[in-house]
This record gives sequence, C-alpha cells and structure tokens, in this order.
Amino acid sequence: MDLLSFTLLCLTSFFTLTNPLGTMPVFLTMTQGMTEKERRGVVTRATLTAFIIIMVFTFGGQFLFWFFGISTNGFRIAGGIIIFKIGYDMLQARYTPMKLRDEEIKTYADDISITPLGIPMLCGPGAIANAIVLMQDASTSVMKLVLVGSIAFIYLLTYFILRASTRLVDVMGETGNNVMMRLMGLILMVIAVECFVGGLKPILEDVLADGLKAAGL
Repeated sequence: MDLLSFTLLCLTSFFTLTNPLGTMPVFLTMTQGMTEKERRGVVTRATLTAFIIIMVFTFGGQFLFWFFGISTNGFRIAGGIIIFKIGYDMLQARYTPMKLRDEEIKTYADDISITPLGIPMLCGPGAIANAIVLMQDASTSVMKLVLVGSIAFIYLLTYFILRASTRLVDVMGETGNNVMMRLMGLILMVIAVECFVGGLKPILEDVLADGLKAAGL
C-alpha cells in the first residue's frame, strides 16, 4: 500500500469510527444544563482520554498479540466484524447501543468525559481494533508517523466539532445528521470488509497449502 492510500485509509477509518458528528446529539444530552465552560472542560478531557487510550493500544497491540497468543489475521477478522456492525448501525441512522439510560447518565454526571463519552463513544472497540491493525500494516517508520499523526488530527478535529456542537446541530438539522451518519456508515462497512478479507485470505491459503501437502500434491 502506498503512502497516500495509507494516509487516506487512516483518516477516513478513524473519522468514521470516532464519529464526532454522530456523538454530538448524545454529548448535548449528557451535558444539558452545563455552562459553556463546563462543556469545554468535558470535551477536552474526553478527547484527551480517548487519544491516550488509542495510543496505548496502537503501540502496545503487538505485545498483546504475543502475551495472549493472538494472531494478527485472527484479530483482523474479529476487528472487521466489530467495525462492520458499527458501520451497519450507522447506515441505519442509529447509534451503536451504549445503554445510556437516565440513571447511568446521573452516575457519570461528575465526570462523563471519561466514561461513557471518552470510552467507549470516542474510543470504542472498533477504533482500538483499527489502530492495532493499521499499526501492523505500517511497514515503515514514515507510515507509523502518518498513523499517529492521523489519529492526533482526527481527535483534534473531534475536539473542535464537539466544541461547536450546539451550532452544528442547529445548522445540519436532524436530516443532515442522518445523511452524514449513513454515508460514514457505508464507508466504514467497506473498510470492515477489506479488513475481514485481509485476515481470512492468509488463513484459507495456509489451510489449502496444508491440505495439498497432506494429499501429496
């Protein structure tokens, strides 16, 4: 994969998985009654928390593979399924269930920036899986820097989008939000299929090679 294609993949996949536009209505609901300064503090802590967590998994993913004996291809398949499910929910213009009931929102009222806003909304299993797989695909130091820079850029963009959420929701309206969510969901499903096939193909090739070897062919 060339550098430009890898950069575009990093930016599009993390933007759709972070889904700041889809998070806006939920963010506004959870911060209802807060002042603009308090909301700004929530957004800052949430994006910073999500970025730190994703960085830990980006650079520590290979250790997890080794520690738990997980193959990269197996993780690609699992990650593809997770990302596909998120994309499908977005294509249906609905959020991936976060189970944010009223009593849970009250429980996290003191610091909702960590949970559930930072984790799992801005940094969920799909984003974590995507970070680990892309770091594995980054064959050069430049590609690794592009990946880290892309993640940092997306979370910086997320910060500004959530900061301006009150105005953006009014401008886009419910229809605009739904259209944007469906479009991002479609893109995410395509990325998920590529991820799934990329993990399944080497496994099938190994199984076929072992079968031919056993048959003496």
